[in-house]
Amino acid sequence: MQFDTVIHGGTIATADYTAKGDIGIKDGRIAALAETLSGGERRIDAGGRIVVPGGIEAHAHIAQESSSGVMSADDYLSGSISAAFGGNSSFIPFAAQQRGQSVDDVIATYDARAARSVIDYSYHLIISDPQPKVLEDELPRAFARGITSFKVFMTYDLMNLGDGGMLDILSVAREHGAITMVHAENNDMVKWMNRKLADKGLSAPKYHAISRPELAEEEAINRAIQLAKLVDAPLFIVHVSTEGGAEIVRREKFNGAKLFAETCPQYLALTRDDLDRPGMEGAKYICSPPLRDARTQDTLWHHIAMGTFESVSSDHAPYRFDDTGKFLNGRDAPYPKIANGMPGIAARLPYLFSEGVVKGRITIEQFVALSSTNAAKTFGCETKGRIAPGMDADIAIWNPETRRTVTVQDQHDNMDYTPFEGMEVTGMPEIVMNRGAVIIEDGELKAKEGQGRFVARQPADLRAKPGWTAKEFDPAQNFGAVLR
Repeated sequence: MQFDTVIHGGTIATADYTAKGDIGIKDGRIAALAETLSGGERRIDAGGRIVVPGGIEAHAHIAQESSSGVMSADDYLSGSISAAFGGNSSFIPFAAQQRGQSVDDVIATYDARAARSVIDYSYHLIISDPQPKVLEDELPRAFARGITSFKVFMTYDLMNLGDGGMLDILSVAREHGAITMVHAENNDMVKWMNRKLADKGLSAPKYHAISRPELAEEEAINRAIQLAKLVDAPLFIVHVSTEGGAEIVRREKFNGAKLFAETCPQYLALTRDDLDRPGMEGAKYICSPPLRDARTQDTLWHHIAMGTFESVSSDHAPYRFDDTGKFLNGRDAPYPKIANGMPGIAARLPYLFSEGVVKGRITIEQFVALSSTNAAKTFGCETKGRIAPGMDADIAIWNPETRRTVTVQDQHDNMDYTPFEGMEVTGMPEIVMNRGAVIIEDGELKAKEGQGRFVARQPADLRAKPGWTAKEFDPAQNFGAVLR
């Protein structure tokens, strides 16, 4: 076979094994794996390097308005470039429905925005207005197109669906083989805390962490899982930030629930002390759920190593440190009026490699699973996330010895700060490929605007997740009419 490209002499790392070998690429796909391969119009020497599947960033807010109307700083061009420099070859940002907006209009809007991407992409829908026509007509059409996941919120007044709305939408998801992602925080707990803090005049950024208690996340995670179990629907808990939340996920997964979860680098690298930086610097670190403490970091690393989480995602939510972003409501705005989120799409994988693999917290195989393979399985990216014949040649070649100090300039996004500024990382991607085309090489962008393609996705891989049948839905229990 004549190959377009042969990657030779590297250590191939998958979610299952590592081995020395060569990879032959033809027409954008992996055509062969062997101990040695000859030929190739281009031969890439990967000696001393680790060859892994390109990262799949499955949690990012790109060209998206928040519920309060703040547009994220990155569009699909800058966001995809930043992702690529961070070792990613595809991503799945959110496409957010505003109240009164049809799902068809949402998809059309994001199709136009995403046309600039330099890497492959899909969307998770955000559903904020589940009217009957949305549930009965529009969502099924989106699923048929290959948009097989969506996100709902248990907090924020403009987004919170309530338990009944959650059950309605989980039922639709189950019927069509889609997966529901959930931001789990108890809305009333948070609002009550906000009132108490406001009454005492406590409005500085540091009080954001106090306003969203760990219990608020833990209660909501438990409630979301029970709602999903009632209708036996797959559920993905996003950005788990607490010890108790991670333990609930671990327990319910052990019991067979159709459950998936992630955490994020900010909960591993930063603490609530960062919110107490001088002046308004702490506003840079406002995200929800909020940053926690050092003990929680250690616990989350333990859960990562033990398999509680499918992925470590960035939750890239870029709002600039100016009046277009964080301070849209003024430089002296109280913490609830400061744009909520922080950037991180380029830092995700270098941080995870350096703090995880290099420091011995996880294996290189776990890194591959957490960065790419599990996201492909969970979100139905059939031809991505693995190095195997027939798969897309989405590949990242890492130099495990490169040392770098993180700066805002090397994030290649449209931000004026990075929360990871000054951190030392070891291990960086030198070459990143998307469908066989080199898009990053030696610190330079090789991709062209718009060369990314939409990825139609399949239902989640639910093997080894038997789920849950409530007695009231079990025909064998003789409770009368079967509702499902």
